[in-house]
Amino acid sequence: MFPMDPVSILLFVAVFLIMVNVLNSRKNDKFRNFPPGPKPLPILGNMHMIDILKPHKTFVEMSKKHGTVFTLHLGQMKFVVLCGYETIKDALINHAEDFAGRPDSPIASQTSQGYGVIFSHGDNWKVMRKFTLSTLRDFGMGKKSIENKISEECENLMQTFRSHGGKPFDNQAIMNTAVVNIIVSILLDQRFEYDDPIILRLISLVNENITILENLMVKLYNSYPTLIGWLPGSHRKIAANYIEMRDFVMATFVKQKRDIDVNNQRSLIDVFLAKQQEGKTESELYYHDKNLGTLLIDLFSAGMETTSTTLRWGLVLMMKYPEIQKKVQNEIESVIGSAQPKAEHRKQMPYTDAVIHEIQRFGDIIPGNLPHSTVRDITFRGYSLPKGTIVIPVLHSVLKDGACFEKPEEFYPEHFLDLEGKFKKNEAFIPFSLGKRSCAGETLAKMELFLFFTTLLQNFTFKAPPGAALDLTPAMGFTNAPLAHKICAIPRR
Repeated sequence: MFPMDPVSILLFVAVFLIMVNVLNSRKNDKFRNFPPGPKPLPILGNMHMIDILKPHKTFVEMSKKHGTVFTLHLGQMKFVVLCGYETIKDALINHAEDFAGRPDSPIASQTSQGYGVIFSHGDNWKVMRKFTLSTLRDFGMGKKSIENKISEECENLMQTFRSHGGKPFDNQAIMNTAVVNIIVSILLDQRFEYDDPIILRLISLVNENITILENLMVKLYNSYPTLIGWLPGSHRKIAANYIEMRDFVMATFVKQKRDIDVNNQRSLIDVFLAKQQEGKTESELYYHDKNLGTLLIDLFSAGMETTSTTLRWGLVLMMKYPEIQKKVQNEIESVIGSAQPKAEHRKQMPYTDAVIHEIQRFGDIIPGNLPHSTVRDITFRGYSLPKGTIVIPVLHSVLKDGACFEKPEEFYPEHFLDLEGKFKKNEAFIPFSLGKRSCAGETLAKMELFLFFTTLLQNFTFKAPPGAALDLTPAMGFTNAPLAHKICAIPRR
């Protein structure tokens, strides 16, 4: 071996990357009619132009110059950005099949590996999504049975809030566990206490991965996997956390379920294991442990994060705007009184419904959306997109669009109310995304948000701790969560 000094090593790496860049630019002509975009630099692409902490805001600014369909480069990665409601709707609804893919990425290869439902693709995704939707429906999604479980969980949540006696406390783990207990009731047919170390460990792993997913090292790893892969950093932590989650879920949730009664299937795991034992070709191809472990993590994470984060935003916003909180409480008293809130009350409560919608819009929980990819060579809005093109439909560009919402940067429930105070739909309200890859648990999430939110405001008035400032700036992470804060839940009865 010949020793090399650091300068020589860096020079070698730079020359190597330049050669790769040149070869990639020459290897085919199918990108000639690709959408326009800012000129990339060698090696870096457009990475130097993007706000690493808030890339969605950069995308919206770039769309003003380059149009609602434009190209960006992150290192060796080339992807197409979609901004604005009409463009995103055109892609995900009018060309739903074409944009239904999910791209491979180095970080996904280290974690989900193409299994489960969120990051899978092709036939595996179709089978797992169909199984997920049908099983969620069978176990009560959108039905009275799941509503009863949410109402029962609301009571447990109320007791926990009351135990703090109106004094300041951090509600993140409590809200996470309350919400995750609903999806766990479907996955496992049980619930966890809010101080159970098993559920708290899983929640902490999910939260940590969501936070570090937007870390610079993760982005660099996805752009330069060969160079960055051997370095220490958050890209390795994500993979380690995911492996721990998968092993933990399989050992804790599935091991005890191996001996199932196929005639008494009480959970999603039971149904999956029953299909696994059918001995059909489909059982061997799709109903194996790798799909099961990843599917459980997908549903656990998705079933917890967005809904609990939305509810936490709701409480922060009620503390920030006590006059809106009071209007919601007045409507609750008028329509529900002291009875237990039910899903059917929603139609009679236009102001509360508008506030919940506005919490979702203002919270902008997944501003950049999950990436899509084209499943075949297509022409979209005059541009040629080859099969496998990575596509980013930026939800932030719709939810915070002044053309769709009168006061996009403000918390303004009137976005969803007409002049007579009746609830008004807005087609640009797409927090669950659109099309084939939209949130599979949307119906469940809507029911959870209404029942948890109304029960909380029926029982408590929320105030900030004395002297605390309420900062509405989102915390850093893949999702827009509130910054760390404490709340005071003052009992109303």
